[in-house]
Amino acid sequence: MSRAILVTGGATGIGRAVARHFTGRGDAVVVTGRRRAPLEAAAEETGARAAVCDHTDPGALLALLDALPHTVDVLVNNAGGNTDFDAEADPAVDPAAGPSADPRTAEALAAYARGFRANLEANLLTAALTTRALEGRLAPGGAVVHIGSIAAVQGAGSYGAAKAGLSSWNADLARTLGPRGITANVVAPGYIADTEFFRDRLSAERRAQLIAATATGRAGAPEDVAGTVAFLASPAARHITGQVLHVNGGAYPTR
Repeated sequence: MSRAILVTGGATGIGRAVARHFTGRGDAVVVTGRRRAPLEAAAEETGARAAVCDHTDPGALLALLDALPHTVDVLVNNAGGNTDFDAEADPAVDPAAGPSADPRTAEALAAYARGFRANLEANLLTAALTTRALEGRLAPGGAVVHIGSIAAVQGAGSYGAAKAGLSSWNADLARTLGPRGITANVVAPGYIADTEFFRDRLSAERRAQLIAATATGRAGAPEDVAGTVAFLASPAARHITGQVLHVNGGAYPTR
């Protein structure tokens, strides 16, 4: 039976692979994003329906509800990314700029606060606001899946902190949605190739290091994450909730 599925940040990379997986199974998928052109290209390629939305904006989320079906079976909160890569090369914001700049000025602290908030909004607030907006429409027995990151446990400044916060918040969400038979989980990828995450700034040396850290000896693919999302949204995973599933090729082994 066809299900209604919303994939945020569905224009490229992991979100696009998730949309492709579900439409391939005959599900009705809506993909969202802030950039209309790549979003419409993804919709054409996957067979999903596109809806432009900034998931940090409550007004935009309320408008999105009009474009969604009355009941949503699966919500995939994929919107986000490390906003530090989008910031100016500012020592107060950019971890790559190093610790040499004096942070003890109002300007430096304000810049640091802006950078920190940007990652919190992009990676934690988007998921929380979107889930809150759709909570009443989530079908009994449905699923919410957030895309986290290995950075939540290995650290990566405000980005890692935001993804760690997502995992913590999801534990409470699972308890809230559980009585309705709705599961809530986090999929935490390691290095995934063929995405826009690094904004084309990943050096060959760093890429080799990330691959060498895995047990499988390869970079992850968006389809690896999509398959895990699909499992968590499947009948086989109805008693899995409040969990973080790592998809990193063994770069971070759990025990």
